[in-house]
Amino acid sequence: MHKNSAMSEKPVRVRFAPSPTGPLHMGGVRTALYNYLFAKKNNGTFLIRIEDTDQTRFVPGAQDYIMDALAWCGIMPTEGPGIGGEYGPYVQSERKEMYRPYAEQLVKEDKAYYAFDTAEELDQMRERAKEMGMPNWQYNHITRTSLKNSLTLPQDQVDELISAGAPYVIRMKMPRNQDIRFEDIIRGWVVVNTNNLDDKVLFKSDGMPTYHLANIVDDHLMKISHVIRGEEWLPSAPLHVMLYDAFGWDSPQFAHLPLLLRPDGNGKLSKRDGDRLGFPVFPTDWTTSEGELYSGYREKGYFPGAFINMLAFLGWNPGTPQEIFSLEELAECFTLDRVSKAGAKFDPDKTKWFQQQYLRSASNEALADLLIQNGTDVERSKLITVCHLMKERATFLNDIVTEGKYLLEKPTNFDEHTISKKWKDDSSALMGEWVEILSSLSVFDHTTIEAAFKSFIESKSLGIGAVLPLFRLLLTGTGMGPSMFEIAAFLGKEECLIRINQGITIVDSLKAQA
Repeated sequence: MHKNSAMSEKPVRVRFAPSPTGPLHMGGVRTALYNYLFAKKNNGTFLIRIEDTDQTRFVPGAQDYIMDALAWCGIMPTEGPGIGGEYGPYVQSERKEMYRPYAEQLVKEDKAYYAFDTAEELDQMRERAKEMGMPNWQYNHITRTSLKNSLTLPQDQVDELISAGAPYVIRMKMPRNQDIRFEDIIRGWVVVNTNNLDDKVLFKSDGMPTYHLANIVDDHLMKISHVIRGEEWLPSAPLHVMLYDAFGWDSPQFAHLPLLLRPDGNGKLSKRDGDRLGFPVFPTDWTTSEGELYSGYREKGYFPGAFINMLAFLGWNPGTPQEIFSLEELAECFTLDRVSKAGAKFDPDKTKWFQQQYLRSASNEALADLLIQNGTDVERSKLITVCHLMKERATFLNDIVTEGKYLLEKPTNFDEHTISKKWKDDSSALMGEWVEILSSLSVFDHTTIEAAFKSFIESKSLGIGAVLPLFRLLLTGTGMGPSMFEIAAFLGKEECLIRINQGITIVDSLKAQA
């Protein structure tokens, strides 16, 4: 019946159109991201439109949350609420008055009709249908002939009901037995017969359009060229195609993105999975009106670039081995033809891997500045070295100072496993000899310390594993970590000697108590 008629030369304009019904799920962020990348790749425009036609589900603060989350991700639009643009307003409730004429136009052209059935009457119809073995009753081309609407009532009665202020909705008059055909960029040709569709409500009794009508009207008025949205909207696409045809408008090109799945692949990753499975599903923290907190990636310590890089790979791949991309690099190589049809399993471990890569690639100076901004009260030059030593072993920014705490203060705990496995009867004497060598060094940098250490263990005919873990234990209290020679040079001779001498006494005592 229909082929998308948006021409290739038409300027690319895409939109992300969330509903302010709660926090923005990471699947929604991915949809926004793909729209943003597609626009950037094609020198187009990316806009935000808030679709709040369902006022019963409106959640205060949700719109601000959406805009703040996208700003943190770095994928802000060039048009939208609070930003402006020539096609505004960009909040549907502020466009309320413009929708009714379009619904009335369809009624006049016999493509839609008034339906006066009450919610109670429709519930009774569904119950009767269930009793007759028809559990999936629909208001459609068959059932509408026996219901209370402008197709069955005399015109004067219809006029009278409307004049009297009787509540009504406007429903799409779905034709019988027609194939609706459209080409989805990701899924190819989609064909649905109208006999399988119901007469969806286009305009509600509260004076607001439904999602279906407002979405189509706004996309047309805002000159949207491509509708890139989640797979959950695919069942609505045939109706939307019908509406474009009904109005005589060119439709945008459609691309329906794959679902995000739970790590085990068993079902869609939902808002309810947040925290329950041990990882966030929201970009930033969200607190409900009841005070319940849902954690976000920002507050968990993720870099926005790592979060975005991870999301980009959930359903798309560049066709190359490269995995680490900046937002600009993603925009350069993003194409919809490399988006998968299959659902994408979320991998929390891979998400941490992306975070680690971003942390390690950051300069020590930049990391130090971020730590200082976050309240770390350490001299910047010292903190830069701490970042150099610890970032290869850290996942999050704060790990640098929490796991590298021994670089900034004497250890108070000593690794029990290292003590039990490595601390022998002669360890105290051995480390005492090593202290003497350290104290004799006139230059105390890591190369000098390392050379002295190698000379020492050779003179004792010992392997590195017999001595280095003891050195690490006394200086840091840990059993593993970055280069001991760099750690020692950072601490300085005086601090090293104090720590080793004090540590020998403490570890001997702990060993005796074991």
